[in-house]
Amino acid sequence: MRTATGTTVIRNGQLIDGNGGPPIVDGVVMINDGRISYAGPLAGMPSERVPETTIDAHGGTILPGLIESHFHPTYFDVAALEDLDIKYPVEYVTLLAAANARLALHCGYTAARSGGSLFNIDVWLKKAIESDLMPGPRLASSGREICGVGGLMDWNPDFRKISMEGLVLLVNGADEARAAVRKLVKDGIEWVKTYPTGDAAAPDANDHHTLCMTFEEMHAVVETAHNHGLKVTGHCRATAGIKNALLAGYDAIEHGTFIDDESIELLLKRNVPCVPALYFEHASIQRGPEFGMSQRVIDGHRETLEGGAESARRILAAGGRLGMGGDYGFAWNPHGDYARELTFFVEYVGLRPLEVLSCATKTGAEILGRQEEIGTLERGKLADVLVVDGDVVANIKILENRSNFIAVMQGGIIKSGRIAKQKSPYDAHL
Repeated sequence: MRTATGTTVIRNGQLIDGNGGPPIVDGVVMINDGRISYAGPLAGMPSERVPETTIDAHGGTILPGLIESHFHPTYFDVAALEDLDIKYPVEYVTLLAAANARLALHCGYTAARSGGSLFNIDVWLKKAIESDLMPGPRLASSGREICGVGGLMDWNPDFRKISMEGLVLLVNGADEARAAVRKLVKDGIEWVKTYPTGDAAAPDANDHHTLCMTFEEMHAVVETAHNHGLKVTGHCRATAGIKNALLAGYDAIEHGTFIDDESIELLLKRNVPCVPALYFEHASIQRGPEFGMSQRVIDGHRETLEGGAESARRILAAGGRLGMGGDYGFAWNPHGDYARELTFFVEYVGLRPLEVLSCATKTGAEILGRQEEIGTLERGKLADVLVVDGDVVANIKILENRSNFIAVMQGGIIKSGRIAKQKSPYDAHL
């Protein structure tokens, strides 16, 4: 991905660097050739360089670009689990994924980690973004997911003779788990996404207290993935599934819904981040009836919401790490609503705005393994910056409306926002 040339200064706003500390009231960010050369108070700004470009934050907020840590680029208008693998052909899903990536960038998300993708579309989506063929967040790919036979993601009955391989690799035993990872290695993914547990969406056979993979299968996934330099994460709601994942050596936990004291101790010992993805549960409860969701399923989501909120509070209070993001692309939880997760963690879960913003920037970069490049506004890092008209600390909800964005920058190049150039930088070579 290209970076800017020359010097740009962003001024006249409060500066949130992403590390969790208080905002700098009269903050400045100086960018030289796409990287941050200074981020701090105006009084300390170097004067040896005269900027070619100055961006006025109009008394608003200057913060790191947001990071979506559980991004499903190929999900679109999903109203039932079956929609994920048979609703649209792969050609159309690819176009939808490109549109979702562009939308995420317009919403201030300059980086994202895929939480699962039809086929290996996200691998090629990343290549297109990195090659400046199209706009989107800096992406970590995961491709197809892994689940035990008969588990949450194995819903097509055998009599239909429909394969699930476009969405998920089904395994039965440790050897098949290893083989599944090796297929993903060939696809070129970075994160292996698994399904150790069920979900409230499938209350009959695979609810949120059900295990969908054995410990042996999970350990085989980790052993094989780590051998190839890949990381492993998993959809973990049931307490036993969380514990199995941590003991097996998982690098991250998705949801961590019903975590117990022993699991928190394991989580902290290995410094494993958790991505709760809680707004999805709230949206399911609020809007589920519009889409024919049964009361039994809604009640399950309510239990998951309360359990997940308590687990998130406990993890953070114990000194653990939380990433922000989750399961957008469902009919009741559409792409473009990403920042509602941040508001929800403040208003419902009870976290402080600066805590949430740090989770959505610094921790997100750590989950991607790119903390040396992005996630905070510090000298030497890529200038992935979000400039917002308004006080984000006083009202985090303003991040939900992208019309409030003055500039969305990647590597110092303005990609979106009010002052984005009329001609897209991606068209320059055409």
